Formats: sequence, structure tokens, C-alpha cells
Amino acid sequence: MTPFLRCQRAGLAASALCRYGHGIIAPVVTTGGVVEVLREGARRLGVELSPAQLEQFQRYYAELDDWNRRINLTSITGLVEVQRGHFLDSLTVANVLPDAVKTEGRLIDIGSGAGFPGLPLKIAFPGMTVALVESVAKKARFLLHLVSVLELEGVFVHSERAEVLAHQEGLRESFDVAVSRAVVAAVPALLELMLPFCKEGGLVVAQKKGERLEQELASSRRALALLGGALQEVRPVAVPGLSDGRVLVVVNKAAATPTGYPRRPGMPVKRPL
Repeated sequence: MTPFLRCQRAGLAASALCRYGHGIIAPVVTTGGVVEVLREGARRLGVELSPAQLEQFQRYYAELDDWNRRINLTSITGLVEVQRGHFLDSLTVANVLPDAVKTEGRLIDIGSGAGFPGLPLKIAFPGMTVALVESVAKKARFLLHLVSVLELEGVFVHSERAEVLAHQEGLRESFDVAVSRAVVAAVPALLELMLPFCKEGGLVVAQKKGERLEQELASSRRALALLGGALQEVRPVAVPGLSDGRVLVVVNKAAATPTGYPRRPGMPVKRPL
């Protein structure tokens, strides 16, 4: 299946973008220690990775390292650091995913950036259908290229604002899980951007850390009430090799989100509910 990329603001034809990067395969990193870091770390998180999946992660790193020299994708650049700070951190979300979602569910990643956490979750659970939302065109190009290089099926890249996509038929209230690692956005803003994509009974999972989390959660009550969400749990997660107070904020989609949400682009962050 050929992934598609919506890149209207960049003025690029979809047919040209679908050819982007074909035939360019980065060499696989062969450092055995790194494979061991990822394999053992994932195992401690309850995720078993096959040799083929480990190879996909190695190729992921090689592409990330190459592209990061040309465009700013991540400030975490060390080989081992990427395994811990990006790959394993993304896989912590697996702890709250229902088994049915892991095997054949629909997941959307809001503000995917370099693909985190959506693509590591797709590699670990290939039966999922995954949508990656990234409004920055050059980052979306990287995602499309990466999906092609890794030969991933059932992955769709949307280069558009979440506030726009959430009002489109086929995307609104059509996903089992919405995830985001956009830690700079406050919880109320994330809820407005994420809950409209979830089916009733689905989950929002926001990866957060920081001293202001309790304050953000307290201020999210109005957003939850307006958007049809109910706080399910705040689960601390431990990433092997890291210790910085990371948590998963898990919200249940209890009722349909009113059609007026999310508001126009920029409003959820500028004026949180």
C-alpha cells in the first residue's frame, strides 16, 4: 500500500511525493550493543521484538541520523540515546494499548515530528493502521520517505494542522487511540487536538513529564467536560536507562465531541479551554 501525503501548502503533487526517496536504502547499523539496548529495554516494557523488527529500528536510526544533518528533526542524536529517548520512550505507550488495538486497531499520532511515538508502535505492532499528523512539510517528507524505506503498510502521513484534519470525514471520531508526545503543549490543548479523532470508547494517550503536570491536570477538567473525555489514569512509566518522571495521561472518550471543536488553527494552544 502506498502511503499518501497531504502537502497542499507546499504546493507539491502527490504523485511526485510518492516517489520521494524510492531506491535509497540506508546501510543498516550493525552495532550489536545498540541492538541489545533496544531488545532488552523493549522486553522490560513487555514488548518482544523479532530480529526483523530490530533491523527496522536500526534502519530507522540510520535514516534519522542522515536526515537530521539537513533538517532539524531531533536534538537527541546519539546512537544509544535515540534507542532510549525515542524508541523505548515511544514503546511505553504499549502498556496502555488494548490487545485488540495492537493486532488490528486504528491509531493516530498528533504532532508526529520524526515519527514518535507512532512509527515505533507500528514497527512493534504491524497489524495496526497508523496515521501520522505532521503539519511541517519537510518533516512530513521525512516520514513519507521513512515509511517507504521501512516498507511499512497501513501508514498514512497527513501534512496538515490537526485542527483542520479533525473536521474531515473519515478522520473525525474514527480512531481507537490518539497518541501524542508533544510535551510542550498543556494537557487541555492536547485534549482539544486529540479527542475529536477518537471513537466513543477510544483512548487518548498523552506522553508527559515535568513539574507542572498536576496543575495541567487540574486545569483540564473543563476541557474534559466540553470535549467528551473522562480521565482514566495517570500512569508513571520507566524508560530503561532514563529517570525523568515520565507519565502517560490516559483519557477515555466517553461521549461524542461537539462539532465546534477543535477550534481554528492555533486557538487550542493560545487559549486552552
